[in-house]
Amino acid sequence: MLEAAVHIVQIPYPSWLNSGDNTWQMVAATFVGLMSLPALAVLYASLVQKKWAVNVMAMMFAGFSIVMVCWFLYEYKMGFGANSWGNGVTNGVQNQLGKGGWTQFIDNFWGKPGPITSPLGEQAQAVSAANTAIPFHFPTSTLAYFQFVFAAITPLLFMGSVLGRIKFSAWCLLVPLWSTFVYSVDAFLLWGGGYFAQEGALDYSGGYVIHMSAGVSGFVAAWVLGPRLLRDRQHAIPNNLVMAGVGAGILWLGWNGFNGGDPYYAGADAAAAVVNTNLATATGVIVWIAMDAWFTKEKKPTFLGGVNGMICGLVGITPCAGWVNGQGAIYIGLICTVVVWVAWNFLSKVRPFSKVDDALGVIYTHGMAGLLGGLLLGVFGDPGMVEYPCGPAHLPATVASQSPACAHFSVSGWAYTGSAHQLWEQFRAAVWVIIWSALITFILMKLIGLVLRGARYKDEVLEIGDLAIHGEEAFPVETLGERVGAFAMASEANEAKRRSKETEEEPS
Repeated sequence: MLEAAVHIVQIPYPSWLNSGDNTWQMVAATFVGLMSLPALAVLYASLVQKKWAVNVMAMMFAGFSIVMVCWFLYEYKMGFGANSWGNGVTNGVQNQLGKGGWTQFIDNFWGKPGPITSPLGEQAQAVSAANTAIPFHFPTSTLAYFQFVFAAITPLLFMGSVLGRIKFSAWCLLVPLWSTFVYSVDAFLLWGGGYFAQEGALDYSGGYVIHMSAGVSGFVAAWVLGPRLLRDRQHAIPNNLVMAGVGAGILWLGWNGFNGGDPYYAGADAAAAVVNTNLATATGVIVWIAMDAWFTKEKKPTFLGGVNGMICGLVGITPCAGWVNGQGAIYIGLICTVVVWVAWNFLSKVRPFSKVDDALGVIYTHGMAGLLGGLLLGVFGDPGMVEYPCGPAHLPATVASQSPACAHFSVSGWAYTGSAHQLWEQFRAAVWVIIWSALITFILMKLIGLVLRGARYKDEVLEIGDLAIHGEEAFPVETLGERVGAFAMASEANEAKRRSKETEEEPS
């Protein structure tokens, strides 16, 4: 008698973990990380004068690293933790839906801080009120790292407003403070299951939490710092447009992870979000170049104009990438780019914009485009774009729970329903993010200025730039810049060898 062989297949992960979802989430996070390093670092460093290129890269790498440490030590739980300070959210469950009033706002304002560096903190199933419809299919470390790269890029974006005068030490203080008191608050309120999320305000991937907040904060920080040197403003010529194109290209394609990763699952809506992102972006590029060619005094299609249009499209579609259809994405790319182009060319000449030196125009391409994109979700949100479908596709409901095990989610905009309710919720959240970001950034900049006896370098340092601040140059010339570190040691060794050889060859 033959006994049937029994083969036990070992599965190296728990039953709640879906390998496809987990893999896509980590890949998407890596894409978003590449948007900061190297994309944004290369883009910004190429757009400034060459005397500031090293300073830009140094602040990029430092800022990214600072947020990483803060995020895993305490900040992740403040933005996405399972519990809020007022216990409005406990164990990932929203307890006060529909309660309303200041009590609900305060109880659902901010998550409780704490580390997630223990074995359980990193490997247990992710739990957060950020997604109450379907349990997460990956561990906390996956969700935390995905959200970290969003948290990291936000201050790096508004760094574009304060380039060319902020102290490196001031930057290293501003990043953790701003990330703690501005970013984590807005993240919890809109993404982490906090008050505005409970009220129905939506932000698919960060049009409000990231881009609008960065634009407003950068503008306020630039105002507090004061302008760059007059000579730097008058001769603000990019040092390498080819490398700027490399940075911009990585930024564009990295956005596939930025928006494609935000459903938290490798499903149909993730694919739709990626397509919509690219449709809006391509529209933005075409529209800005065309407007430069048709309506500027020079009447020339400019590459930098194309980059600005690219950013307008990317930012505008971010708050609604998976909740609008392809046609809506094109409209959003078109509207955001036209409005920002007009603001860039005309509003910049009007107070207060004309009095604030926003070095790379972050208030326009990120602040205004983020605001417009968030509001346009209330217009173009398509009920047929279901983020979490289970069962028949294209259900007509806005947010409908069909059964305890199945929750369909989509957004109904004014263009499809005639209702302005979603537009109103988007407006309320936008007002909050603008006011909070501006107020806290102003306070932080003033405090940092007091601690450091000024948050900007003196004019004699600004005249020199990188060599005075870091002792390094992006494009060093032997007669003008002294080699440092390993390069200096190598140079000295080579010089010693040369002299030794010359001594040996001399006749006795």
